[in-house]
Amino acid sequence: MRPPSPLAGRLSVQSLLFALGDGAFMTGSAVFFTQIVGLSAAQVGLGLTIAGIAAFLAALPMGKLVDRFGPKRMWAVSAVGQAGMFALWPFITDFRGFVAMAVGMEIVSALGQAAHGAYTIDVLPPGERVKSRAYMYSALNLGFTLGSLTGGIALAFHSNDVLHALPWFTSVVFLVNAAAVTRLPRASHDNRTAAERKIKIPGPGPLRNPGWLLTTFFEGVFWTNQVLLNVVIPLWLVEQTDAPRVLLAFLFGTNTVMCIFLPMVTARGVHGIPTALRAVRISSLFFVISCVITLATHDTVGWVTIALVWLGHVTVTGAELYLSAAGWTFEAELMDPRQRGAYQGAAGLTSTLGKVWAPAVYTFLAMNWGAAGWLLIAGVIVVATVAIHPSTRLARRFLETHVPADVLADARADAAPAPAADEAAPSPATNEAAAR
Repeated sequence: MRPPSPLAGRLSVQSLLFALGDGAFMTGSAVFFTQIVGLSAAQVGLGLTIAGIAAFLAALPMGKLVDRFGPKRMWAVSAVGQAGMFALWPFITDFRGFVAMAVGMEIVSALGQAAHGAYTIDVLPPGERVKSRAYMYSALNLGFTLGSLTGGIALAFHSNDVLHALPWFTSVVFLVNAAAVTRLPRASHDNRTAAERKIKIPGPGPLRNPGWLLTTFFEGVFWTNQVLLNVVIPLWLVEQTDAPRVLLAFLFGTNTVMCIFLPMVTARGVHGIPTALRAVRISSLFFVISCVITLATHDTVGWVTIALVWLGHVTVTGAELYLSAAGWTFEAELMDPRQRGAYQGAAGLTSTLGKVWAPAVYTFLAMNWGAAGWLLIAGVIVVATVAIHPSTRLARRFLETHVPADVLADARADAAPAPAADEAAPSPATNEAAAR
């Protein structure tokens, strides 16, 4: 229950605040957009799709801004920007305003995602990164739970005035979060002077690193476990089994509890690329087991169906937890330490390509092809599991070719320990390289 370090505890507060504000608004967003703004469901879907495309296109430019101006500064700017966007939501009255606001929100959010990822890797010691990120993931899920409860309470009043105030609540939470971010310690890349920011960061960018692009693409494929979790299994329960619909509440409740209390457990022992790949294999095994269990519920009845559907949901949550631990390690060790923002942005592009197709494809396969469809879904993950092994090796070789060894050593969680005090002191040149 205790954070791995005081800094991890402070970062977890940021995760909780973000999720509290975002979760509160998202819970009531469908009602807000239709009842307050007056949009149709089709307009909401179209607007969010346009905003998603904008976020996709903005991911890499926002990452480059993070590298130029520093992750902590850009994280705070993003939080303030999101607070401003939420504060303006109640004044939106038509579709054009909704699209403009949604696009702006997604672009600012893309900046925040790149900045947050780059900052946490930059500021946390290599040996603590995965444990700290796991603790932050628990705080994030706790925040979303509290935010959902807050949004649910607002909905319970059946009052448009209360719903009108919900974005302002989120805005205040984001402002508090921005203030807290400014009080965090500066990361190494926040210390660049104005003159240094004008100098082009050395080395090829992430788009020239095929190993990184492939690895993050396959990560996106693995994250289609969320499509199974949130879309396909619930639809399967309702349309293809005799399980009661109320079971859905228990499924999502189980997922929430597991994602609050188990990230530290599943992250234990993940401390380098080999152990991260092992976590990927475990995650994929859970995914495949979930597919096999769920397809069997088509022919079961009563309590057997209920138990199997629940177990299928539990196993796909296990896939989520182990994949998270692996992903944090890939971020830390397969990015150029000098361009973490740009690498985060590039990952936003490729991981989106790896998963954007899944809702339509998985739903079609499961609902129309039955058992064969479920086995094909499992086969997609098996292929990605095999393919990610050479892609990580390719990404590592690229870094070893284009990044100085002393700079690259900073990113490795399994790097050799520092020399003892009585050993020879490092040369001034080594000190200078380490500082860089």
